[in-house]
Amino acid sequence: MKIGDKLRRLRLQRALTQEELADRCELSKSFISLLERDLTSPSLDTLSDLLETLGTDLPTFFRKEDEKLVFTGEDIFVKEDPDGLKGMIRWLIPSAQKNEMEPILLEMGPGGETAEDDPHEGEEFGYVLSGTVKIVLGDHVERARKGESFYLRPTAPRKLVNAGKGVCRVLWVSTPPSF
Repeated sequence: MKIGDKLRRLRLQRALTQEELADRCELSKSFISLLERDLTSPSLDTLSDLLETLGTDLPTFFRKEDEKLVFTGEDIFVKEDPDGLKGMIRWLIPSAQKNEMEPILLEMGPGGETAEDDPHEGEEFGYVLSGTVKIVLGDHVERARKGESFYLRPTAPRKLVNAGKGVCRVLWVSTPPSF
């Protein structure tokens, strides 16, 4: 992998000259120049020091720049009529279980409800797109209607119930992923 251009861009973003970067890392200006032109390779320790000076780290530096930003219907995974839901779950981001948050589109038919989920670390957010949803968190129950949102820390068993006579649709985001 060629890293010189990425190092150069980071250096310029920090408004540093090659000489200033070299001084901060106890390297020579000529070594920085060679690195940026991919004419030499740094040791792992040297690269780590450079990246720390430039305000980043190894995982961030090597993250793919061409990560997909926009997802279409072809990317969505649909699970129809899971137990008791009388509807479907759409995973809006492929492999979201690997991310820090997991967005889904939940559709529940009349009388539908999600399976009860155990307490866990993290947070959950929902926005009701249509219908009315009953949020059950332990012994606490609240309703959210179309255009309303909810936010909770799942400190007790929780589930969502369609509280209306029509289809209920909820955009639901969980961190960490739990669906």
